[in-house]
Amino acid sequence: MKKICVITTSLGKGGAERSSAMLSQMLSNLGFEVHILMTKNDIDYEFGGFMFNLEQTYGKDVSNFKKIVLLKSYFKQQNFDVIIDNRTRPGFLKEYILYHHVFKTQNMISVVRSYNINNYLPKNKFLACVLYGKNSKIVAVSKEIQKSLIEKYHFKNCVQIYNPINLNDIKLKGSEKIDIAPNERFIIFFGRIEEKVKNFTLLFKSYKESKLPSIGIKLYIVGDGKDIGFLKQLSSELELENLVVIKSFTKNPFKYVKKALFSVLTSRYEGFPRVLIESLACETPVVSVDCKSGPKEIIKDEFNGLLVENYNSKALANAFDSFIENEVLYNFCKSNCRQSVERFSINEIALKWKTLLD
Repeated sequence: MKKICVITTSLGKGGAERSSAMLSQMLSNLGFEVHILMTKNDIDYEFGGFMFNLEQTYGKDVSNFKKIVLLKSYFKQQNFDVIIDNRTRPGFLKEYILYHHVFKTQNMISVVRSYNINNYLPKNKFLACVLYGKNSKIVAVSKEIQKSLIEKYHFKNCVQIYNPINLNDIKLKGSEKIDIAPNERFIIFFGRIEEKVKNFTLLFKSYKESKLPSIGIKLYIVGDGKDIGFLKQLSSELELENLVVIKSFTKNPFKYVKKALFSVLTSRYEGFPRVLIESLACETPVVSVDCKSGPKEIIKDEFNGLLVENYNSKALANAFDSFIENEVLYNFCKSNCRQSVERFSINEIALKWKTLLD
């Protein structure tokens, strides 16, 4: 039985964090001995295996030097067969110390979860190769990320594995009741509230340009993040206060997604946007901009959703209207939602990880 460590910043709130939790469950279910190393004490998602919570064990005020000493001792003691690193890794010096003096394993797998590759690798190709060139594998969560890594850094050890979803769990959670009027109609964004990535300005502008406000279809925002205040200010400036409903982060957003007419993604960039496959698993069609990366690998235009040019508020508004006015198109897309994401099921993705680890 291989002994595997999954490294993550936390297991709270975000899509990357949910992916880390699900990865630990998948690998545990496959029979691997899984350990999770988490640096921040933030847990929202169920996980599999054993947990080493650095912040919970030693507190928030531990110096970086002390953390290095503690981690080096931990990895030496555990002697893992494989280490899977899910963190963002923008700096070189810190990562050089971790990869060459702390982790110390021949089987190192580094995951790249965003098309903004500089969150994971140094811009300098030489430094990137110093860090990751001898990795057993670099895993990209989308084909576009894989292509970019190979073209820019010429990595020969780069493979692609999608983020998974638990279809049965989502179906169960989607059936839970929500505290809204039975006849209330709404579209939904759910995820991290961060303007520089998610581009709520485009979302709000397109929503206002569409026919939805005039017929009382509301815009629900479900999530947390540093830009909640910005959203409230934006809805006020666009005179949408009575139509935009902001709901705090919940471990079960699917009860809202299931009841929505459709979900929306307007990001400047993504990795492999879990919210799209989760929405489709709820049998809720999606309207998404064609950002890099992920949406075009999930959405087949006019089959399970609508894919539109990014940064084009008019095109996005027209897509909103299409789903409201064209009942045949909407129902066709809705009927194809769940089957279109079966290839991302936790069982299918688990087999790809097993092949990689074996």
